Amino acid sequence: MATDELVKTTTGIAHHGAERLPSVDIDSFNIEMKDEDGFLGDRASKGAFREILDRWRKPLRKSGEDPFGEEPSENISKKTLDAMLVGDDAEATAVVHSAIEDFAQELAYVTRRFLKTKAWAKTERIVVGGGFRNSRLGELAIARADIILKSEDFKIDMVPIRAHPDEAGLIGALHLAPSWIFEAYDSIVAVDIGGTNIRCGLVETGWKKAKDLSKAKVVKSELWRHADDEPTREGAVKRLTKMLKGLITEAGNDGFKLAPFIGIACPGVINADGSIEKGAQNLPGNWESSKFNLPASLIEGIPMIGEHDTAILMHNDGVVQGLSEVPFMQDIDRWGVLTIGTGLGNARFTNRHRDNGGGKDRDAGEGKKKANKENGKENNKETGKSGKD
Repeated sequence: MATDELVKTTTGIAHHGAERLPSVDIDSFNIEMKDEDGFLGDRASKGAFREILDRWRKPLRKSGEDPFGEEPSENISKKTLDAMLVGDDAEATAVVHSAIEDFAQELAYVTRRFLKTKAWAKTERIVVGGGFRNSRLGELAIARADIILKSEDFKIDMVPIRAHPDEAGLIGALHLAPSWIFEAYDSIVAVDIGGTNIRCGLVETGWKKAKDLSKAKVVKSELWRHADDEPTREGAVKRLTKMLKGLITEAGNDGFKLAPFIGIACPGVINADGSIEKGAQNLPGNWESSKFNLPASLIEGIPMIGEHDTAILMHNDGVVQGLSEVPFMQDIDRWGVLTIGTGLGNARFTNRHRDNGGGKDRDAGEGKKKANKENGKENNKETGKSGKD
């Protein structure tokens, strides 16, 4: 099947990994950079925080006074660390605060490097998502990084993403859809694919309450930890198809007017035909193979939703998570998202404002950059690796 035919068959609306969406232009995503110590994203990941925590535990461990005992740092839950922040053990609290401070310095350093690239120039606000954000220690690290950048005269706000990290990638999928969907339907099914989990959700648009989709919510979801099962690629697609069919059936039983549309958030650089160019190394099997196309595979399993042909649009997971913030970014022009997970996902957006009266899109300056194959190359030729939440 020719690329143009495949795109039309699996979307019916736009191409996968598009640089222009209904609400925003995507100036860049999945930028990969290196410094003298290696990949930049590795300095502000979940793993980086655990390494920092372990360094602060080391001197206490030598004296036999480690408040965490023998538990490896990577196994200590965020809930436990959050409890330590307000607990009675002053030394344990000090260890966690020290780790937060060091991590915030790393996050500020990495953010500074992004802001100095051409693609991120004039960024006014950065929202931070990913699993790390879903904790008090994550919120403190983000707030501290924000203060550090402001002290260096960066005119930027750094804030936690509003939606729960487990739901942001599902809610963001609404912003991949064309506006006609919201006039005719009240919900979609969405998929958020990660290196450990695959989450599917039924997302209610809330369009009648707020046409900017600020009232959207996940009403049902299903999580599969594929990393525990270690499936083949074909097995993963089969399980995902089954999950989606289950949600589609439930939506019908519950009286939702489900759109014939599936929005997908997936790691990597997504090509226009739905193939994945790079960045999917943590997914089960080889998802970067020229012989594999996830949207096309799902269309085979779910050719119709209700009485209409199924349309699918897939984009980078960091982009889609960031899209959940679109309704709350309308007071500025340029903004970005960083997702702290296994690595550091990233995307930069320019809002597509409407002219008063004419209804035509105003070109958003920097938003016309190609965000597909150019991502990760950047004009300054910096290269490296970005991770997945």
